[in-house]
Amino acid sequence: MSGIIWGGLATCSGLSIRLAPASVSRYTSLSHPLMVLLAAVFLAFTAHAQSPPFQADSNRGARLFGELSCAKCHNVNGRGGNTAPDLGRLADRNFTPASIAATMWNHAPAMWSAMSARGVHAGDVDEQVAADLFAYFYSMRYFEKPGDAARGKRAFTDRGCAGCHGLTQEIHPGMPPVSRWENLNHPVALAQAMWNHSPGMLAATGSKRLAWPELSAQDLSDLLVYLRNLPSTRSQAAVFDVTAGENGVALYSSKGCAGCHQSATALANRIKGRTLTELAAEMWDHAPKIAAAGAAPVQFQPGEMRELLSYLWARQFFEDSGDAARGRRVFVSKHCADCHQNASAAAPKLTGGSQTFSGPSMVAALWRHGPAMLTSMRGSGVPWPRLSADDMSALIAYLNISNKEKR
Repeated sequence: MSGIIWGGLATCSGLSIRLAPASVSRYTSLSHPLMVLLAAVFLAFTAHAQSPPFQADSNRGARLFGELSCAKCHNVNGRGGNTAPDLGRLADRNFTPASIAATMWNHAPAMWSAMSARGVHAGDVDEQVAADLFAYFYSMRYFEKPGDAARGKRAFTDRGCAGCHGLTQEIHPGMPPVSRWENLNHPVALAQAMWNHSPGMLAATGSKRLAWPELSAQDLSDLLVYLRNLPSTRSQAAVFDVTAGENGVALYSSKGCAGCHQSATALANRIKGRTLTELAAEMWDHAPKIAAAGAAPVQFQPGEMRELLSYLWARQFFEDSGDAARGRRVFVSKHCADCHQNASAAAPKLTGGSQTFSGPSMVAALWRHGPAMLTSMRGSGVPWPRLSADDMSALIAYLNISNKEKR
């Protein structure tokens, strides 16, 4: 299974375009059993695409990674097999959900062949399972930007962190050392802790007439690589979990977001595509501006930041949608339209419906039906084509927008 990545698995664009690489006439010449299979697969696909609000738990994902036989071939940070790439080592490649999905789609035939040869039988993957696997890989920092521990160590001193926070011992009363920071490996909790810490930092820097220690996303990435790998912290378990964000609307109002931001939708669009490390850095740098505007400090209670970010950020990040206009061009150029906008092709229409496309729903559909699809495609001389990460993310955007316009 060399060169195969489990990672984010696949996205909607994989299934929406891969069965239409040729002309309509080629598909109308397929055998009747294949046409029935295609119809069944895509009906199942669109059923999976009716996605509920995104919820994911990395602890469940870690358990599933073993139960689904992923660990028989893949290694994550020293745990698992060695016949496929170590997914923990791939974490520094600056992947997005769409790029991992593209890799999974492109290597799926080779992966299924290797699994068959080795007698590896993976379990079922529904949408929730796929979402939990996404969360597990997020907790492994699979989607984060690369960081450098040496730069992080310098930043810890240069930004003034070391003047108040010791690594293992308390320097000032009430200022816990890094060894007691419980949120280093939980991206959402880290964002909440940094936000809640900012009023105290503002008071401390103001009384000492010090400049606010601004942090770029790269600064924070470097700091986290350094701090997470200290002897006193490296044993902390990585955690990532998001909810459906059902209380997000209320929190958006009660925490004062609505007082400055035009709308929740505008804010969600503004943070679209950013990682949580990038968001945490932006929130940290935003604190002095809020204070200068005269806004009262706002504290988040446990779980509240998770609800707010789940509402504003999580779903659209894992959809990883790109340029819808490009997606339409891809939909045509890859011959998706030949099959999915032609009733005689027996494949369901993917545009103009009520379904919502996202990474987890596409993973579930590919994993459940892909091997049978591949067998039938090979039997009919239909090649398994390739798609770039940008193509995938653009297609997700196009399909979702075209369906919203028809609702």
